[in-house]
Amino acid sequence: MVGALVLVWLVVDFVQRHPVWAVVIAVSLVVAGVGVLTLLVRARLREETETAVRARHVEATDTMTGAEFEHWVAALLKRSGYSRVTVCGGAADRGADITAVAQDGRRVVVQCKRHSTTNRVGSAAIQRFAGTCRSIHRGEICVIVTNGFFAAGDGLRLARELGIGLVDRSALGEWAYTGTPPASLGQ
Repeated sequence: MVGALVLVWLVVDFVQRHPVWAVVIAVSLVVAGVGVLTLLVRARLREETETAVRARHVEATDTMTGAEFEHWVAALLKRSGYSRVTVCGGAADRGADITAVAQDGRRVVVQCKRHSTTNRVGSAAIQRFAGTCRSIHRGEICVIVTNGFFAAGDGLRLARELGIGLVDRSALGEWAYTGTPPASLGQ
């Protein structure tokens, strides 16, 4: 307390003795403060822009964990106009990683599969999701999203027969870049 009072007295004394220097110092401090603040704001904007640009490229998903991928897809759904987007993935998700509501009011259930491009999503994953999407999660639009690809064969045919939408790396990349969801998402 005493130290603060002494400091105030010294500042007042300096201002009274050297008013011109006091103004020069005050203006310099304000200019320096504004300069530092400007640099900090620009750095933050640049970081936000870089993050947004990265999020628009499917390659960003290659180093994500499964949970990070689920949140990335959820953000993509929100950006594309879906409402009530909820990430519910985890060990007890019973096949639904994300639920949402499409613009027309239909319930969307999404299963996310983050894989390497060489590890394809097979028919077993499609069958498991088909068994829970509508009956347990009441999905009206059921979609599996992968940052990889789907195995050719029975799984693709089964998905078509059961009305399960499949979004592979190519469709996901286009969706992430344009913000326009694939037709399998009912928009």
